[in-house]
Amino acid sequence: MAAMALRLLNCTTIPGGAQRPAAEAASTRRARRTVPLTSASSSSPPRLTKKKVLVPVGLGTEEMEAVILVDVLRRAGADVVMASVEPGLEVKASSGTKLVADTCIAACANVIFDLVALPGGMPGAVRLRDCDILRKMTIKQAEEKRLYGAICASPAVVLMPWGLHRRKQITCHPAFMDKLPTFRAVKSNIQVSGELTTSRGPATTFEFALSLVEQLFGSTVSEDIGGKLLIQTDGSHQRKEEFNKVEWSFDHEPQVLVPIANGSEEMEVVILVDILRRAKMDVVVASVEKSMQIVASQSTKIVADKSIADASETTYDLIVLPGGIAGVEHLHKSRILKKLLKEQKKAGRICGGICSSPSFLQKQGLLRDKIATAHPAVIDKLTGQVADGTGVVIDGKLITCRGLGTVMDFSLAIVSKFFGHARARSVAEGIVFEYPKAQV
Repeated sequence: MAAMALRLLNCTTIPGGAQRPAAEAASTRRARRTVPLTSASSSSPPRLTKKKVLVPVGLGTEEMEAVILVDVLRRAGADVVMASVEPGLEVKASSGTKLVADTCIAACANVIFDLVALPGGMPGAVRLRDCDILRKMTIKQAEEKRLYGAICASPAVVLMPWGLHRRKQITCHPAFMDKLPTFRAVKSNIQVSGELTTSRGPATTFEFALSLVEQLFGSTVSEDIGGKLLIQTDGSHQRKEEFNKVEWSFDHEPQVLVPIANGSEEMEVVILVDILRRAKMDVVVASVEKSMQIVASQSTKIVADKSIADASETTYDLIVLPGGIAGVEHLHKSRILKKLLKEQKKAGRICGGICSSPSFLQKQGLLRDKIATAHPAVIDKLTGQVADGTGVVIDGKLITCRGLGTVMDFSLAIVSKFFGHARARSVAEGIVFEYPKAQV
């Protein structure tokens, strides 16, 4: 009982970093039930409040879905809470990424949210379904006509047992479509039915998140965020170009290093690692910080598999650097990482860079005589030849991409280079990503 009391006391940590005593938290909850959200008192001038969003996570939650939801909604200005339904805050996601939630679900029980968004993944969806606190919160959310959503397995595995699918048109991951009532199932990436929004899988999470942004903040904000994420829906940019083609074939399971730092782009890290692991690559996420836990660009906390010092004891077939301006600056301070990149170049092994990290690769001489691309904010800093209008560029044993909206193409291009088009297409189908039927 004492341990449980201590755990619940610790759960008064509210996302955004603030910690409050339990008594103060209880007082705040009572006030929240009696005072309108838009004003402090009848004599005070109106005060705008942030939209509050809950994204619950559990063991086996699909990391792409959780992190993209949190990241995109935070960029839109929402106060997003990632809450663990497990006894602890650290959660191992479906492809092995370790996330640290902002708080536990018990701390959210009496909070009014403008949106509750459920990621999928297995057994993550089952863990959400079996959480009684979350069930009561989401049912109340629906009864009070506030927004709620679910993606991937969760519409079938979570919403249906809770009875929240009734009188709604819904979609879900193709593998769970047969669980839905035939007359209610819709085969579309996004389905909005009243207060409920559902979606199909990891690769549709950008659309899902932007739909939720539009419902919370309006189409102007949604379009602005979509543009900043470099999401192309009009076909104006070429998805991939390859120059000086060489084979990336190995007689062993490819070893991949993804170094991370405070300020790294969490979506880039998680999408890359998730897809490569789905393709059966041995991926090591290594922290260049003193701590194994890093705080990414939009405040998501990720726990690395190893420190960069421990990771440096292995030889890697591929080293890929995620972006994020602050993250790249931190990566650049790591002498061990710079040594690894120098050895990678000398041995003729493969390197990659996403978003702003090609600028770091350039400083290490890895872009010399190469064609590359990078985020529009840093591409002018590259001194060599660039392919500005292309999402992903491969030149020999170098691969680069523009940023967030092109990371799935980037990751699948790596899979295709190592294992062939068929493997890449199989992985793409699993995440519900539109991928060319033939090699391009």
